[in-house]
Amino acid sequence: MHSIAEVLNKDYIGKDVTLHGWIYRIRTSGKLTFIILRDSTGLIQLLSSTKSLTPEQHRELSGLTVESSLEVTGTVREDTRAITGFEVEIHSYRIFQRNESFPISRDLGEEFLLDNRHLWIRSREFTAVLKVRSTIFKAFADFYYNNGFYQVQPPIMVSTATEGGSTLFKVPFFGEEVSLSQSSQFYLETFIFSLEKVFTISPSFRAEKSRTRRHLTEYWHAEAEVAWIGNEEMMKIEERMIEYIVSEVIRHNEEDLKILGRDIEFLRNIRAPFQRIRYADLMKMAQEWGLPLKYGDDLGADEEREIMVHFDKPVFVTHFPKSLKTFYHMPDPENPDEILCHDLLAPEGYGEIIGGGERIWDLKQLEQRMAESNLDPKDYYWYLDLRKYGSIPHSGFGLGMDRLAWWIMKQETIRDAIPYPRTIRRIKP
Repeated sequence: MHSIAEVLNKDYIGKDVTLHGWIYRIRTSGKLTFIILRDSTGLIQLLSSTKSLTPEQHRELSGLTVESSLEVTGTVREDTRAITGFEVEIHSYRIFQRNESFPISRDLGEEFLLDNRHLWIRSREFTAVLKVRSTIFKAFADFYYNNGFYQVQPPIMVSTATEGGSTLFKVPFFGEEVSLSQSSQFYLETFIFSLEKVFTISPSFRAEKSRTRRHLTEYWHAEAEVAWIGNEEMMKIEERMIEYIVSEVIRHNEEDLKILGRDIEFLRNIRAPFQRIRYADLMKMAQEWGLPLKYGDDLGADEEREIMVHFDKPVFVTHFPKSLKTFYHMPDPENPDEILCHDLLAPEGYGEIIGGGERIWDLKQLEQRMAESNLDPKDYYWYLDLRKYGSIPHSGFGLGMDRLAWWIMKQETIRDAIPYPRTIRRIKP
């Protein structure tokens, strides 16, 4: 048994091979039928003719349709006219399933393709998306393993809100009510007291009624927490991580990026360090660009898109006003009204892909911030315990893996970068 990629090699010319796959395209010309076979590794042209098959066998193969599944055995030969430069002349075959009519074709509407995502993911374009995603997820984990981090597995069902109650998904739990996790941050903070440097990749859920091109209600969340470091050190780790992931995608997925129409040379220029811009300075820059923003305004999808069309590399925005960030962020000792935090905004108008910063580690300071946010300390008793017993300075971040993939592949919407998007209007298939 061989893969298609394996036999696209001059060493196989004249040799018999056996391939499994699905019909990508089929064309009959007189007594010859040309079949483009696909598997997970690529495409190859098959030739069916009465020279090596009986007339009945040739007619059967010629009558197959797109996405029919089969096994073929034949001889490899070089053919510069073929789609990948090689051809297999079929000697024998086995049909596993013949389709009557495959419903996916070109120029279908977005909603139809979303309704039939279970079939659309077979397309060459979406196969490329899935391969790039696989590299991104592996590269993220590899980077942190290579830098002495431990992977941990926080819970998905939680009793404590991280980002605010208005975006929680509530679920019944044996007579009680719990929430689906918005973020693993609080639990990751518990792990640093034993492991010091930890990360996780897990789903998160936000009940935001957003209809932007970058929002999902279920998404893959990569998060890390690190003991003994501050905001600047955290950014240095993150920028090296982004550079590594992008370089791995280029190294392993150049052909996939070409299928998706991505400018690979643009990605080659994504190198650390990334520019740091204070929030206050960014507001001044935005006003110079004619954007209706002022100090104290939050940055949403539209604002970030308008800002990031002016940059060709990711940018860290730091020192947000305290009013724009949640209670656990560390105020800047030199200016307590601003936070030692950062958002990493992707270029080309894509906006935020990472949010992170220093965490408050002093108990009284954390209690004060919770009181300002009208939070009940009883709901966070275990989070407060972390500040009572051996508390230390620490920092962390959360990365939206789907947003990262969306930007790296330069897709139109985030729905194009995830196999089964969940939004406020979509739960199927």
